[in-house]
Amino acid sequence: MTRNLNGKSTADDVVEGLDLSAQRILVTGANTGIGFDTARALAAAGATVIVPCRTQAKSDDTAARIRTAHPDARVETGVLDLGDFASVQACADALGSAPLHTLIANAGLTSLEWGTTTEGIEQTVGVCHFGHFLLARRLMPNLLATDAPRVVMVSSESHRSPRRLDFDRFPLTEDGYKGLIAYGQAKLCNVFFARSLQARYGDRGLTACSLHPGTLITTDIGRNSTFVSVLMKLVSPLTKNCNQGAATTVWGATHEPAAELQGAYLRDCAVGESTSESKDAAAADRLWSLSEDVLAQYLEDAVPAWP
Repeated sequence: MTRNLNGKSTADDVVEGLDLSAQRILVTGANTGIGFDTARALAAAGATVIVPCRTQAKSDDTAARIRTAHPDARVETGVLDLGDFASVQACADALGSAPLHTLIANAGLTSLEWGTTTEGIEQTVGVCHFGHFLLARRLMPNLLATDAPRVVMVSSESHRSPRRLDFDRFPLTEDGYKGLIAYGQAKLCNVFFARSLQARYGDRGLTACSLHPGTLITTDIGRNSTFVSVLMKLVSPLTKNCNQGAATTVWGATHEPAAELQGAYLRDCAVGESTSESKDAAAADRLWSLSEDVLAQYLEDAVPAWP
């Protein structure tokens, strides 16, 4: 079916006519904003959606709201705090060895105030990148158990600033912390990570992509900053709504042929252009190695190797 999708399309427009009943998809950050509409639209098209949240109560509430909208929806719940490596490990353990067709790394965080993850890592990068890096490492066997797995990284146009990932200031420390720089670093990491996954696992059937969902869409991403939360609320009448913001994510998870999305950066339900820095394979490899070192520092031998 030919569909004329664009920046005004909704997640529901993207899944119209699709049968995703054979798909099992995990969406991080599904309890609010574009994450919720991502999970809801995929469930509406028949997919089994897994919606782990920071608490079981939030996950249960998310599942209930999806089923209210779509009574036949198949939803699995769980606990996942991307700012706590032990929680990421426990979430992966709970999923066991069941096949997973798509991992959608949607959860994010931004704050103008300094904060850290449980491990003491700057929280924006800790949640947006390191938490998802560990989750993808743990779930890669589940993904590779399917014929055509996908990883969809929700990045942002904020990956353009700072222009380069300064490894001497990554992650940021408290004395040099600037919220917008931390967020830009995190979103650049998302693009790097998608490209690295594609390079490493493309020959095993994986499609990995990153995307810009829209600017200042009202979500829970600024939950740790009153200023950011108020700003997003004020500009919401001028931006995409959450259903529209989820559209490109859902398109990245469902578009065929998948080969058109391999390693790509998406926006407005189309393939777009990311920065030249984000295409630097050496920088992406350096980030991968640094991320491995971080996991080794905090987890030692407690995490299986990449398959």
